[in-house]
Amino acid sequence: MVEKAYQFRFYPTKQQENLLRRTLGCVRLIYNKALAARTQAWYENQERVGYKQTSAMLTNWKKQKDLDFLTEVSSVPLQQGLRHLQTAFTNFFSGRAKYPNFKKKRNGGSAEFTKSAFKWKDGQVYLAKCAEPLPIRWSRQLPQNCVPSTITVKLDPSGRWSVYLRVNDPRDLKLNPVTKQVGIDARNYQFSHYQ
Repeated sequence: MVEKAYQFRFYPTKQQENLLRRTLGCVRLIYNKALAARTQAWYENQERVGYKQTSAMLTNWKKQKDLDFLTEVSSVPLQQGLRHLQTAFTNFFSGRAKYPNFKKKRNGGSAEFTKSAFKWKDGQVYLAKCAEPLPIRWSRQLPQNCVPSTITVKLDPSGRWSVYLRVNDPRDLKLNPVTKQVGIDARNYQFSHYQ
């Protein structure tokens, strides 16, 4: 089984775009708050804060009056943002990457939805808290009998929306070895070509 990602453009309705922009904003906010908390804990106390602690922080942030808007979007992309931050720190501490950067609004943004936060019905994608399916421009078909395991929505800096559907493709697409051989004598061609 091979994991593959398929990218498509989509054109959200006004209502979907409003919700998606708020979701991206909340993902960015949580990522940046968690990064700031982890950085502060390290510089002040040489303490490493992990995913578990930032997840508990998220629960507390949602209870704060000035951050209660976090409950208006799906919690799954927020948790996924914290998981991505954990991966960024793991890569940093193992020497594979630089220290994580704060996310900027002008770069667009992304939100990842796992199976609990979307519905795949009749070849359409319904995200959490969205009543209508995403209006995706299907430029190609997904492999037969493949259901997305993860969906990532991205907004690029120029304002274009894309959706990435990650699927497990059970097909065996390996080419069988060929036992027959073909030989071509290119000398005659070159000789006749120059006459």
